Amino acid sequence: MTEHLGATEKELIAIRKQKLEKMREMGLDPYPSDSSRQNKIGEVIENKDDLLVGGKAVAIAGRIISLRGHGKLVFADLLDESGKIQVVFKADLLTEAEFKLIDLLDRGDFIETMGPLFVTKAGEMTVESRSVKILAKAIRPLPEKWHGLKNEESKLRKRYLDLLLNPELKELFRQKARFWQATRQFLVDQGFWEAETPALETTAGGADANPFVTHHDALDIDVYLRISMGELWQKRLMVAGMEKTFEIGRQFRNEGLSREHLQDYSQMEFYWAYANYRDSMALVCQLYRYIARETFGTTKFHINGFDIDLADEWSEIDYAATVREKMGLDVATATEGEIAAKLKEKKIEFNPADRRGRLIDALWKQIRKGVAGPAFLTNHPVEVSPLAKRKVDNPRLVERYQVILAGSELGNGYSELNDPLDQAERFREQAALRAAGDKDAQMFDQDFVEALEYGMPPTTGFGFSERLFAFLANRPVREAVLFPLMRPQ
Repeated sequence: MTEHLGATEKELIAIRKQKLEKMREMGLDPYPSDSSRQNKIGEVIENKDDLLVGGKAVAIAGRIISLRGHGKLVFADLLDESGKIQVVFKADLLTEAEFKLIDLLDRGDFIETMGPLFVTKAGEMTVESRSVKILAKAIRPLPEKWHGLKNEESKLRKRYLDLLLNPELKELFRQKARFWQATRQFLVDQGFWEAETPALETTAGGADANPFVTHHDALDIDVYLRISMGELWQKRLMVAGMEKTFEIGRQFRNEGLSREHLQDYSQMEFYWAYANYRDSMALVCQLYRYIARETFGTTKFHINGFDIDLADEWSEIDYAATVREKMGLDVATATEGEIAAKLKEKKIEFNPADRRGRLIDALWKQIRKGVAGPAFLTNHPVEVSPLAKRKVDNPRLVERYQVILAGSELGNGYSELNDPLDQAERFREQAALRAAGDKDAQMFDQDFVEALEYGMPPTTGFGFSERLFAFLANRPVREAVLFPLMRPQ
């Protein structure tokens, strides 16, 4: 009952197609639309004591992951999402046609079978088949269990096979589902309600990022795929009198690939009226601890060489003071030339065309690599925060914070700018940068400025992407996505 040894994949496919035709000649449908499964394999194993005593028949279905035996006795291991179990096929317990079908089965085929449960002399829980039906004939042979997919690109391109052969990978994505469910549950429990905002926009806003452009045929206009999780839309909801909203969804940024960055990914953002960034920081600390416990069962992690405990007290790092301490430069007064000179001195890569805000941030990003966290980065210069409210005691800084874990930024929040005149001026500055060739600079959103002119209460906002999950799972973000975008073969 093994594949033909030494045969090429092309030859094995041809043999399987021949078996497929033989099934049809027997009057069997190799791809029926129905199944009579009544029991999941995991439930059968869990309730084995009752089933063994009662002698009840079970009706299971799944994929054959191994076949062994010959003559009138054949064993198979059957796998469904809930578990694996052994099945034995005996010639004297099946019809002649059913046992002929056994000879046409291969590893990878989906079948259903019904029969009582018993324990073999070797102590293995087994279903004694009294009927069998083909549910789907696999044309391509599966990779061998113990070798699997070794090439990293093949693993990502054929993720369905990697998931089938790698139980740890399945658990990773179950964890990811729990991660987003925990996020949603925490916010709902805190009185937030889930909003849905447009994924197609005429003005891409809410972040510094280069958007994807597409064409809307019905309106005959170019539109942008959103680069934030409805930031400017959720703020409009604050104008409308809503007080606590959040959204979890996909957003798109036409930027480079790295261990930490993708162009198509999930993001969460919440907005909270009558609260400021300090209120938000306290909530976010609780949120991260809750997510960690619900997803991973712990608040302790080892990530990129750092040992982190989210249950510890979160420190606060002053942006300007830390750059001054580590780099010997006051970003509040330094000129663009002085910042560029410092970057060159420290051998930090940067784009010579970048303006002040991006040059400052390049300095900080070099520093953050050594920060374990958990920590909040505060006191950002206004140049790096076009949507955050200025600090009353120092208008050159803003009421913003970022979550720092394992040398990376894994969350961003601030007191939202609700002064329409200040917002318009910052949009004009960003638009000028964009006109000068900065594709990541923000666009002037006149409609949003007009909404602010009707009045928006004091509001704080915060967001994180699925990169947070990838970090906590200690995986590159690409590996923590079910089906990452791949270049066509």
